Amino acid sequence: MNESIPLLKANPMDWLLEEDNPSVRFFTLVELTGRSRRSAEVIEAESQIMKKGVVPKILAKQNKDGYWEEPEKFYTAKYKGTVWQLIILAELGADGNDERIRKACEFILSRSQDLGSGGFSLWTSVRSGGGRHSGVIPCLTGNMVWSLIRLGYREDPRVRKGIDWIVRYQRFDDGILKTPKEWPYDRYESCWGRHTCHMGVVKALKALAEIPLLKRSKSVKNTIEQGAEYLLKHHIHKRSHDLSRISRPKWLCLGFPWMAQTDIVEILLILLKLGCRDHRMQEAVDVVASKQDKLGKWLLESTFNGRYQINIEQKGRPSKWVTLNALRVLKSYYSRSDILC
Repeated sequence: MNESIPLLKANPMDWLLEEDNPSVRFFTLVELTGRSRRSAEVIEAESQIMKKGVVPKILAKQNKDGYWEEPEKFYTAKYKGTVWQLIILAELGADGNDERIRKACEFILSRSQDLGSGGFSLWTSVRSGGGRHSGVIPCLTGNMVWSLIRLGYREDPRVRKGIDWIVRYQRFDDGILKTPKEWPYDRYESCWGRHTCHMGVVKALKALAEIPLLKRSKSVKNTIEQGAEYLLKHHIHKRSHDLSRISRPKWLCLGFPWMAQTDIVEILLILLKLGCRDHRMQEAVDVVASKQDKLGKWLLESTFNGRYQINIEQKGRPSKWVTLNALRVLKSYYSRSDILC
């Protein structure tokens, strides 16, 4: 494996394939070893995701009506509410056909999605139902569209409406002098100020990257191009107007799951999934490679442990999730020599 993935110091494959973390084992088999999804080994590994580890523990804490914690705090109960559980379940490769997960998806669609615009809101509208129009924000919309697609809702008209919201409203401003004043830009300076929120861009692109290439409309492709160039202009983690400065040092602390935050690994994975291999990604890739230990493992440097329903790995210790994602970056980035975007 260290021969097929450049910059890898040692081979952590046996560790990633251990059965204690069925999600990591499944993704490692499919994405790093190239096993067919139809092979008996991969089918068995995928089935274990719903039987052992974090996924069944999260589902055991779910209310029978599909939510976690208090229903109206689906977003504000960080990171134990329903929004956050959907993100984690989608990251872990949970089975979207499971009745409990379908209930959770339907709960969020009925409580958080703005019936008019298709964006996802922090709160439910008491008067009209669905998400409150004034509470729609970009990072939540991106995260929910991404989670719902991963959990099997890609062709659902409600999710397509969420995709349309991203295409219509997501901005990629980089320090403009004057900001729009109409909805949704009339609130939340941190989302829609002179410089667009980096996390909003990342989560929007993350959602659009889940749409198969042949299923992307022209407007989706245009939005992807704008968003990718925005991130590349920042060299992933720098200030575009002063590339000697890091935008947020925390983005260099690798974590999992990312929730509403991000780091250089998540951003690189999204761009690579979109087909980007650009020289402006190189420094971030080098930072990722430099963080491995002598055994070819990466540490969990950033976590919200203690605030989840179920803790995921231990901060400061070798992380199977961070290692898997770092290897995904290195394998994909160095798999081709041509620059695609």
